[in-house]
Amino acid sequence: MREAMAFLMMLPLVSLPLAAGEDEEREDKRLENCGKILNEILNEPEHGMPQFILDRSYCVIMLPGTKKGNGFIFTGGFGGTFERGAMTCRTGEKFDGPWGAPTMVALEGVTWGLALGGASTDILILVMNDKGASSILTSKTKLGGDVTATAGPVGRDAAAESDAMMKSELLTFARAKGLFAGAQLSGSTLCADCPANEKIYVKKVDTKDVVLHGSDAPPAAAKLLLDTLTQRSPKRHEGAKSSDDSAPKPAGDSAPKTPGTSGQQPPAATPSQRTGKTYVHAEVLTPGCHIW
Repeated sequence: MREAMAFLMMLPLVSLPLAAGEDEEREDKRLENCGKILNEILNEPEHGMPQFILDRSYCVIMLPGTKKGNGFIFTGGFGGTFERGAMTCRTGEKFDGPWGAPTMVALEGVTWGLALGGASTDILILVMNDKGASSILTSKTKLGGDVTATAGPVGRDAAAESDAMMKSELLTFARAKGLFAGAQLSGSTLCADCPANEKIYVKKVDTKDVVLHGSDAPPAAAKLLLDTLTQRSPKRHEGAKSSDDSAPKPAGDSAPKTPGTSGQQPPAATPSQRTGKTYVHAEVLTPGCHIW
């Protein structure tokens, strides 16, 4: 009897390492999926985001969608809905360096309801200045409140309406059922996902130090994400639209190496339809940043 009781008491302790390993693997797959979805979006030259918008961005946030049975993106506690993904910024004090190690992030307070038929929805956010980047990296940020957020332009004919948008801290986009469009996300909340960061870096890290100062090498799972951005927009431009807005090239082995993937930094952590002015509107739920 005593042996049986001792065995039962040990079961929770044995399961802890297994659960931790599963969590680390899940975050790795999420980070890999960020690179895959971003690569798909940026390889839509006719219906996607204008190249000059990407070239003027300071940071990129990719939140792959998850289709749930109730039609929402992802359902968390207290009735809130949110997406998880990753954010990477150009390094250097002036954000003029190569793309750096990512932070995991969470966007809360958004649901697409019946407007998208319950489809899986990918969200892409471009951070267009240092204020927007600093706000997201240091605190919970309310879109449309703490920072300005504007539905971004899409397609090759977007230049005429893009100049006014360039004053916005964030440009937001969404893709669902093959439709890529600007997305109205005002009222939702964006913040760093510290528990997820701890899993992909296998330790507690300072989000701002990782993203802006390169304190840690990018995880191996971030390779496609960083290679895609390095291939498509290796250097930030302050000027207007480039005359060469050619079709994108897929990222692959031929893409320029990013910091932490070429052996120049410490080894990576490896845990166990063109839409014109058509926008996708989101219904805002309870703001906040509850992360489990």
